[in-house]
Amino acid sequence: MNAPFYKFGLFNTDVSLIFAFIIGIGFGFALERGGFGSARILAAQFYFSNMRVLKVMFTAIVTAMLGLYYLSVIGFVDLSLIYISETYILPQVIGGLILGIGFVIGGYCPGTSVVSFATGKLDGLMYILGVMFGIFIFGEIFPFITDFYYSTNMGSVTLPQFFHLSYGMVVFLVVVMAVGAFALAEWSEKKFAHRNPENQL
Repeated sequence: MNAPFYKFGLFNTDVSLIFAFIIGIGFGFALERGGFGSARILAAQFYFSNMRVLKVMFTAIVTAMLGLYYLSVIGFVDLSLIYISETYILPQVIGGLILGIGFVIGGYCPGTSVVSFATGKLDGLMYILGVMFGIFIFGEIFPFITDFYYSTNMGSVTLPQFFHLSYGMVVFLVVVMAVGAFALAEWSEKKFAHRNPENQL
């Protein structure tokens, strides 16, 4: 077994932060090149007229999933050593809904707002300021919502564990779901092309 490299002591915390910085820069560059620094392109997702976000994100998920799965099959990666955050289902569902509402209103998620600002867009800056203000408010009210924040803890659960399926079966089902989602995305882009903000410029 060779990976995760950090868990096997191939480098220390300081070096891991350098790698994280480099990977973060690369991720941001890829997002910008994919058009994710434009609120128009991101918002078109909610009009079903430009499904680039779904395609890119699903492609990233499937690529990472297949890579990790087959690397574990050949014994290169120990999946049990990969860090998985704990699931607090109710507060995370509500948090996801709040994030989704903010995404619809502003046209960005926190990551893409940084990408937008890095390319000089003022709406990206305003979104970042809104995120910072939200973090401040959350910090102020956290003592009053601590019990709810840590409620419905499911531990570090994965899909194979939750559905009592093998990793291979879950990988297969996610790939099938991705192929179906891509086909549906292609259909919706043709069906709702007249709603695409890019076509109205």
